[in-house]
Amino acid sequence: MPMDNPLNIKEIAYAPYANPDEFIREVTDRIWVERDIEHIYENYEPDSIVHGPGGTAIGVEQVVQGTTMRIAKVPDHIGLAEDVIWEARNDNAFLSSHLVLGIDHVPTPEGLKITRSRTIANCLYREGRMVEEWVVRDSLANCLQLGIDPAVAAEQLPYVGYSGSFKDHAPSDVLSVGDSGPRENDYPEECQMVLEMIKNVWSRRNFKSMSKYFDRDVILHSVGDKTVVRPKAYQEDLLHLVSGFPGCEFEVRDVQANFETRYGGLRVAVAWKLKGNYSGVDIFGELSGQDIEILGVSQFQIHDQKIIREVRVFDWVGVLAQIEATRGDGEYKFENLY
Repeated sequence: MPMDNPLNIKEIAYAPYANPDEFIREVTDRIWVERDIEHIYENYEPDSIVHGPGGTAIGVEQVVQGTTMRIAKVPDHIGLAEDVIWEARNDNAFLSSHLVLGIDHVPTPEGLKITRSRTIANCLYREGRMVEEWVVRDSLANCLQLGIDPAVAAEQLPYVGYSGSFKDHAPSDVLSVGDSGPRENDYPEECQMVLEMIKNVWSRRNFKSMSKYFDRDVILHSVGDKTVVRPKAYQEDLLHLVSGFPGCEFEVRDVQANFETRYGGLRVAVAWKLKGNYSGVDIFGELSGQDIEILGVSQFQIHDQKIIREVRVFDWVGVLAQIEATRGDGEYKFENLY
């Protein structure tokens, strides 16, 4: 039986807390619950990099300002750590994948509404300071629960495009080196199984092979606060997404695995990029015929070498904003003749 993760990194990576798990949970509560926004200056490097729905932001000031506005908008926000999947990156750093279940009490003209949505923040910390972050939010869930048209919400979201590591070619051997750097690959069989699944099921759409990777009772938590069960519903949810980008492929940018009884055993986190042309089914509004990049993070729970649960998050409103920002002047004409 695998044991809970040993602390195979120096204390400077997570001090003053007991381990990286506690570090992530307590720092998040300090900023978002205790509202110590100033702590961001201590927690993030001045030139920290954040890849999010609007592209790549550089500098701690954008984090401080964005956090200030979010807290002001939903002052009664509750963020619960559903999972923290972390791995060491050398002996003084770690990469965490923090799954947050957010409960918000949102004032509206109709009165107070309660919403729930998930966020996943993948953060690379070096000697207790955040140097690079990949963050995805289930913006669709909030829109649906508040009765907001996602297209209208997208009009308020600027899109500047991605830069830095996210524009580089995907790592050639992500099990050895991902966007966050070299990794030890403590659970090679399980990680390799997840990567094979993404290649064969997600990118190649070989749904016949699903029984090789998924338990019969697999659970998928997807965007829009949507939960489906069993392989047939899983593939239908995936088909809905890729139907907008029928030639798309999924790049794996990073992976980490962690065994922790608190969160149900072995989990594998994957940061991925969907790359495709928006020329298929108009699930995101009028087709554009332009290449789109979607940042996403999935957390997989593994049992007996099969996936029993996945939490998949990407920013639906961010995709809408990207499509509109990259839309050409001319009218796109659908050309598939099959």
